[in-house]
Amino acid sequence: MAGPIHYEVYVRKTAPSAWSLLIATEDRKHAMETAEDQMNDRLAVAVRVTKETLDPETMEFNSLTILTLGLPEQKTRAKPQAPPQPACSHPAELYSPHSRALIGRVLEEWLKRQGVTAFELLHRPDLAERLEASGVELQHAVQKIAVPESQASGQDVHAMVRHYQKLAEQTIARLLKAGRAGQFPSVEDRPIAELAQRLNGATDRAFVMGGVVAGALKDRRGARDRLAALMDLIDAAPPEGPPRALIVVAVEQIAAEMLAVRRNLTELLGPALDHGANLAAVVRMAAPREVDQLIAMDSRMALLTPTVEGPAERLGRHLAAGEFPLLAASLARMVVQELASPRRLRPNDPVGEIDILRVLALALTATAGRLMSLDEVQTAFVERSKSLVTADFVAAYVKDCPTVLAEAEQLTRLCENVTGGANKRAAARWLSACVGSLRFETEMRQTTPGGPAVPHKLAVLARLQRSVRAAQLGEHDEAQITTAIGAVGGVLEVETGLVEQIGRASAPLPQKLTALLKLATGQTAPSGPAADRAKAEALKLLRTKDVRAALAASPDEIAPLKELMQAAGLAA
Repeated sequence: MAGPIHYEVYVRKTAPSAWSLLIATEDRKHAMETAEDQMNDRLAVAVRVTKETLDPETMEFNSLTILTLGLPEQKTRAKPQAPPQPACSHPAELYSPHSRALIGRVLEEWLKRQGVTAFELLHRPDLAERLEASGVELQHAVQKIAVPESQASGQDVHAMVRHYQKLAEQTIARLLKAGRAGQFPSVEDRPIAELAQRLNGATDRAFVMGGVVAGALKDRRGARDRLAALMDLIDAAPPEGPPRALIVVAVEQIAAEMLAVRRNLTELLGPALDHGANLAAVVRMAAPREVDQLIAMDSRMALLTPTVEGPAERLGRHLAAGEFPLLAASLARMVVQELASPRRLRPNDPVGEIDILRVLALALTATAGRLMSLDEVQTAFVERSKSLVTADFVAAYVKDCPTVLAEAEQLTRLCENVTGGANKRAAARWLSACVGSLRFETEMRQTTPGGPAVPHKLAVLARLQRSVRAAQLGEHDEAQITTAIGAVGGVLEVETGLVEQIGRASAPLPQKLTALLKLATGQTAPSGPAADRAKAEALKLLRTKDVRAALAASPDEIAPLKELMQAAGLAA
């Protein structure tokens, strides 16, 4: 069954223009007359009337053209699209950061065996000759690049393979020719500062300086030795100006590729460090000034942040001076990416994982704005927090707790250190289940010879309650947890009659009021039934004539109680 019907009138003002809606009406006659008037009055070069019928099932309009007058539509020819081209067409394009990163991935194993980076491969004739001689390695690398690109662009895979084979041959031939022509002088024969001065203004200065710096690492093995050689080159560079910048750029690119390899970082910072300490050392190397300021304010940071020594410390000084901004940013991004990954920071020490995560949070937040944005830092810690509220981690985290109270304190600390709304709620559920359990209440009510007395237990519960409020949980979760803790405190107080005992005690009046007011304000007892009964008992004492007379006679004694009374809501 057809639905509602209406009519639409479209016009074209000029021959090449597109159709535009003039009116929509339910009156067919009105639509037809409007279209004819547009043509008669020469207000349009073409008109069209369509009948629009609503389909009740699909709620879509079916269009039917019932009148067309005027010039026909002009058919526009589709512009011929240029055939897709390979991503790289010239040897110089292989030297861009994106191309070097791709070369580093497809030749990862070969570069690892040689102990070099993609930048060095593109600037050292001996490495290029060695790769060409390997045959299979180069062929596989070409296929790893050509096949995915051909699938993405629709180009012939064999043509792509031939293209990149030819490009690799041209690049190797160019590098070998430069080596035979002596374009890459050795820093042993001539100081690098002099070489930089001579290259200043040359068209191929970046290529030549890259070869000079890469050649200086030819006989160096190991990340520490190679980074030390790079720092020696920086120390021997001119103090300022374009010649120094020429050396710094080449050194920075090699160092960035070198430190992107996890094995090199481990060797450089120390193999004894676990993953979390390794990341903390990277942050200290990338931002030594900020980390040193944090250590000066918090001595615990010094215990958890590894010391950076040797070539890494020398590199840190240059990073602090702002000489390698791209390298510093890449190190910071690497740390953030590792934080967002599922890899544990301290696999066998969940408590220590919380500690090192807090150190990283402080250090990265201090560097926000210089190395990365604050949003990037927060996003990374939200992702890391997801792994801290899983059942496996929480079970390992509280496994060594001797009591359920210790477990509640650990979970409260977990709530403090996770970030993100969903993660806060998940951590709060673990804590709520702990303090609301029968086991928690039973353990707190249990009395053992030589064990803690009830006043001590109430003070511990009050401290736990304050920690929960400081954890910045959601309003609902915080209220649920603090109410459960307060209920346990109320049971303990009722069983011992602590408030009543204080009220009947023969101690001096200020002493009794102080004890009751500390209970009422949540200092020595959790807020809830116990605090309410202490407040009521304090109010009862204050209303008696004898007490008021005694307090009026000795105003010096009541002065220290005014703050507690105000906190308990018993005085203005």
